[in-house]
Amino acid sequence: MSVEKVFVKSYPYDEKEHGLFAAFQPGTTTLPAGHKIAPEFRALTCDIVFDRDVAVTLRDGVTIYVDVFRPAGSETVPVIVAWSPYGKSGGSSARTTTLFTMLGMAPDLVSGLEKFEGPDPAYWCAHGYAVCNPDARGVAHSEGDSVMFGRQEGQDAHDVIEWLAGQDWCTGKVAMSGTSYLTISQWFTAAEQPPHLAAINPWEGLTDAYRDLVMRGGMPDLGFAERLQHNYAGNGQREDIVTETERYPLMNELWRDKIVRFENVTVPAYVVASYSNTLHTAGQFRAWRRIASREKWLRIHNTLEWPDYYDEAHKEDLRRFFDCYLKGVDNGWQETPRVRYSVLDLEGGGRTNLPADAFPPEGVTDTKYYLDGKTRTLAPDAPAEEASVAYDTRTRPGLASFVIRFEEETELVGYPKLHLWVEAKDADDMDLFVLVQKLDARGNHLQQFNVPNQTALMQDATERSGSVLRYKGSPGRLRVSARHLDEALSTDAIPEHSFDRVEKLSPGEIVEVEIDLFPIGLVFHPGEQLRLIVDSQNALGAIMPGVDAYEPQNRGQHIIHTGGADASYLQLPIKAAGA
Repeated sequence: MSVEKVFVKSYPYDEKEHGLFAAFQPGTTTLPAGHKIAPEFRALTCDIVFDRDVAVTLRDGVTIYVDVFRPAGSETVPVIVAWSPYGKSGGSSARTTTLFTMLGMAPDLVSGLEKFEGPDPAYWCAHGYAVCNPDARGVAHSEGDSVMFGRQEGQDAHDVIEWLAGQDWCTGKVAMSGTSYLTISQWFTAAEQPPHLAAINPWEGLTDAYRDLVMRGGMPDLGFAERLQHNYAGNGQREDIVTETERYPLMNELWRDKIVRFENVTVPAYVVASYSNTLHTAGQFRAWRRIASREKWLRIHNTLEWPDYYDEAHKEDLRRFFDCYLKGVDNGWQETPRVRYSVLDLEGGGRTNLPADAFPPEGVTDTKYYLDGKTRTLAPDAPAEEASVAYDTRTRPGLASFVIRFEEETELVGYPKLHLWVEAKDADDMDLFVLVQKLDARGNHLQQFNVPNQTALMQDATERSGSVLRYKGSPGRLRVSARHLDEALSTDAIPEHSFDRVEKLSPGEIVEVEIDLFPIGLVFHPGEQLRLIVDSQNALGAIMPGVDAYEPQNRGQHIIHTGGADASYLQLPIKAAGA
């Protein structure tokens, strides 16, 4: 069976929707200190030279257009690239400012010159850096047909980096920065190893389009991918990843091209992640584990990437990293702890910037807690007696849960997983959704907003959706027919599935499945409880409000077997007291 990308006509590029500089107007101008591009944005603190709609020719002859912002003057400077399909003036678009307002972020956090999710030229130019905002292949006025993720995008960014390094205003040192898609592009670009790429700053992003976006847990969850495709607006064609998923539901060459080649990423990297982003968390931690960079740092924050990225202290921290690798400043950056992780409390007592040499940190032991179908509890010892728990997927609640109460202060830091023995009645498959929750001593579910806005509107938006905006626990999911493990990638702590075959269930068949859960940093005080939920529905809903939620393909009963020979368990990363 031949495997080919699917292309359809791009969405029309509406300049009114894409910011104040969306119109095609090549030329150079100087924006003076004190200037605001619109009243709601931050004023510039230095003169900035704005090179607009500069043509760059890629290796296959396609011409794309970039905007460059650089400090005024004759001194050469390094440059930071923000690569995405979102339109190079998207930071000043109404949809960006509306989003920031909805999240409780003030528009004057930024100047509006930045790309959506990218570094702000107002800050970086004031500190001796240029910023380049490209319109990727097929986007806006750039030529060609646009692609979503993969080597083509990495090669295009490689060519732009090498072009930038040769400009007379550039020192020859180039970096990349930005969140979400601007992180994804960094991983693929770094794997192409452009000679003048000196450092990267991936700040939350997926690294495997199949496992992290379109087929999470082996389920065709396409709501966010459908929304993401609308950003591919231009004059050519765009890759249709939704149709590709429907046409190629199993792992193949097309999807392997959309997995980062981690072994090729060797550049110094300042990696930022969180436990709570249901789109990015799994992929970002995967990259941290697998990249070949010897000089790499990880910071795990406790909010959402956008407020975290534009926080003044975090920009200063990033500047120390870039000053070290792009300017050669001896500022002590290399003595920074290789890992700075957070531990959530969900009651206001969380901690951040905890230093460690690795993640999980020293002193963590993966510990099994066995499910007991009779008592609906979790315990360190497997029940001697076999028992089963069944729930009907067609009626509410359609789930089963198990709890444990911690008598001593207990800290979880690392990678949880769930090992289940399951059976389907009146069905040949099962869509399983798993969630590890924290409960207070009275059994109330504890949660935490990841954004400054905590109003009734945000409560509503995240009640059954918007899972990146409110943290409700560590999730996992798996379609049981996709349970085959990839032995080369799996470890005892982190199972990885091959997704290259379908293994349906026979009547009465009990099968063993392993489900990876998102990494966790969570403290339980004496008397507080952990609740494990196995569900026929995704209680977290869609990633963002307004995105279609996945409808599971469940019917009949799900049966969970516990104890005896079929001892299902939850494995938790327990950090030793005082470690």
